[in-house]
Formats: sequence, C-alpha cells, structure tokens
Amino acid sequence: MQAWITDFMEQFGYFGIFLMLAFENIFPPIPSEVILPFGGFMTTTTSLTILGVIIAATAGSLLGAVILYYIGRLLDVSRLEKLVERWGGLIRVTKKDIHKADAWFDKYGYWTVLFCRMVPLVRSLISIPAGMSGMKFGVFMIFTTIGTLGWNLLLVLIGAALGESWEDIAMYMDVYSNVVYVLIAGGLVILGFLYFRKRSRRMNTEG
Repeated sequence: MQAWITDFMEQFGYFGIFLMLAFENIFPPIPSEVILPFGGFMTTTTSLTILGVIIAATAGSLLGAVILYYIGRLLDVSRLEKLVERWGGLIRVTKKDIHKADAWFDKYGYWTVLFCRMVPLVRSLISIPAGMSGMKFGVFMIFTTIGTLGWNLLLVLIGAALGESWEDIAMYMDVYSNVVYVLIAGGLVILGFLYFRKRSRRMNTEG
C-alpha cells in the first residue's frame, strides 16, 4: 500500500495529498503516518512547499471528517434507541445506556474530538459519535481543525527534516500505533468487565 500511496502523491502533488487524507479519514487503514512524512519529504525534492502540503492535507482531513460527522447525524440517538429496542437484549444494552453515553459525549465531546485527532484509527472514527451526539457543527470543525492541524504540521515537518530518511518516522509511528491499539483494546476489556459486573450485581439485587 505504501508504494501505491507515494506513487499517487508524486503523480498528483497537492491534489493527491488532499485525496489521500480525505480517504484516510474515511478508510483508516490508509496511514497518515506514511502520507504526511512523505509529503514533507516531497518539499525537499519537488516544487511543493511545506505550507502547501499542510493546507492540502488539512483540507483533505476536514473533508473526510465532515463526511463521517454527517454519517453520525444519520445514526442519531433516536435511531440507536430503535436498534436497542430490537437487538439490545442480545448485547445487554438498554436505552438508558445510550442516553448515558450521549450525555457523556455532550459533556466531554469537544475535548475528546480535539485529543483523539492525534490517536491513530480513533482520529478518524471520532467524527461519527460527534455527529451522533448532535455536537454543534461549527464547534466540531474548530476542534477538529486544531487537532488535525497539529498532527499534520508535526508529521510534515518531521518528514521534511528527515529528507530521504522519511520512512524512519513511519517505523516509529507503527510502534506508537501498536501501543495505542493495545491500550484501546485493554481499556475496552476493562470497561466491558466493569459494565457486565455492574449489571450482574444489579440483576442479583433485583432478583
């Protein structure tokens, strides 16, 4: 995949970077950890500039984020409630659980969107719950832009500084990504355990 990405970017320049980052947000397996450092490297061998690469990358990221945000709006809380009514019993999820999650995102969602923009995989998917929670679009865009711009700026500058050794950062980012995935998986296991233990205690008490 890396060779295809770099070939596409070399062929289409800024437009290629824009499209790659838009696709990366919608299809997370496309790695920004390759796109951005290589974009930085291209500023040392082509007519592309660091500012131009950052603008193209950020515009592409925002387009992808907006698409996922509106997908989230289609999957709003009321639609989730209908799904829970039909299938919630199978996974032990209730309407109350949905409303708790929605209330949590209403309270902490802005900062979650900001910081998750620097977390692999989650940085793309976070736009969906933002849309589902009904987060104000303008505020969503502000926090998304800040987080995305920081991530893009960092990796593009590193790629430009490393030059032909730009792939070194991709190797380190793989390690970072793997650590993050392990932490996310561990967190989900712990949350699942706590959730089911709480429900079990509640059912025993009611019984």
